[in-house]
Amino acid sequence: EEQLVESGGGLVQPGGSLRLSCAASGFTFSSYCMGWFRQAPGKEREAVAQIDNDGSTTYADPVKGRFTISQDNAKNTLYLQMNTLKPGDTGTYYCAAAWGYCGRSWAYWGQGTQVTVSS
Repeated sequence: EEQLVESGGGLVQPGGSLRLSCAASGFTFSSYCMGWFRQAPGKEREAVAQIDNDGSTTYADPVKGRFTISQDNAKNTLYLQMNTLKPGDTGTYYCAAAWGYCGRSWAYWGQGTQVTVSS
């Protein structure tokens, strides 16, 4: 069974950092495009960052220069390093997987991990 499990969320003050992890199982992790999404209360889910199976990365404008997506194929784990966090980064963060290359439909989703940026 294909599964994505996020962890690492929590409460952090503005300007702080968090690293999210997404553990994948049940599919060939290295053959997939992996992405991070977030959803704030009352807002639609939005893409945050993605990493293609050739290692190329793409970021949403609001997080460029602050967030870094990476993956460890040996551990089947996706990461999102978030620095200089702002209250606007608050939301539930989800990881997702698309077979082959980025641009295809997202086939698998995790359950999400909550990130709250507040003083």
